[in-house]
Amino acid sequence: MLANSPASNSLTPSLQLPLYGKRILVTAPRNYALRLSEEIIKKGGLPLLMPTIETCWLSNFTELDNILSHINEFDWLAFTSRNGIVAFFHRLNVLGISISELANCQLCAVGKDAEILLSMAGRVDLMPSESSPKGIVAELAKIPQIHQQKILVPAPKVVGIPEPDIIPNFIAKLKQLGLQVTRVPTYITQPLGKNIYSVELNLLHQGMIDVIAFSSTAEVASFLKMVNSKSDYEDCIVACFGPYTATNAEKLGVNVSILSQDYSSFAGFAEAIAAFFQTA
Repeated sequence: MLANSPASNSLTPSLQLPLYGKRILVTAPRNYALRLSEEIIKKGGLPLLMPTIETCWLSNFTELDNILSHINEFDWLAFTSRNGIVAFFHRLNVLGISISELANCQLCAVGKDAEILLSMAGRVDLMPSESSPKGIVAELAKIPQIHQQKILVPAPKVVGIPEPDIIPNFIAKLKQLGLQVTRVPTYITQPLGKNIYSVELNLLHQGMIDVIAFSSTAEVASFLKMVNSKSDYEDCIVACFGPYTATNAEKLGVNVSILSQDYSSFAGFAEAIAAFFQTA
């Protein structure tokens, strides 16, 4: 049992690990980059951090605060990201609104985000088997009399890059079920400038990066603003965390070689990257 445990990797010679010597560019925002980098390191890889986007507090909370003031009117609360959960409950706390105001509201989260929701709200009422907004829709569709119920979707306000289609598509699918949908900005997603990444971009130009690991469409869009042309990264293998990111990356002109089938955790993403090199 111990020989197959994750902890056993700590004593495995680096040369025997599947990502030994592989330099992997991590473009996720810093709060996600830490967790992904840890999984890459466990498999012997060398993560190079280059967050292309950042997530941060809203500059204006008026719209969110107005919604929170009558949060008990909603039947469902659907979180599509960990950032949305953290920002939502932080604002509840700032406003002095009790968790008990959510008593009549069913809470939804995907994948590992459910752990954060459980820690903050004390419960998770719906966690789909598919770790995605599409999975939430599929579960809601099974519920009798779901039409005309009210659902709140805390979502990012995307600034500086085109908004990925994930949330708009999610809202459209919810409306198709007959739900009354309210989207509310809860945090900001915005690109970072390339001026702080001269070292990382030079390594890209020199062909020193083996893999670029994208965990969201916004990361891809922002990354493409940092490079001059496809030739800057054509020697790199591109890995995507889940089919939605991969599909949108392809739409943006990026060829994807690695697709994580297990997109409920970054451990699955690192495993997919490792598997690619083990079978190459």
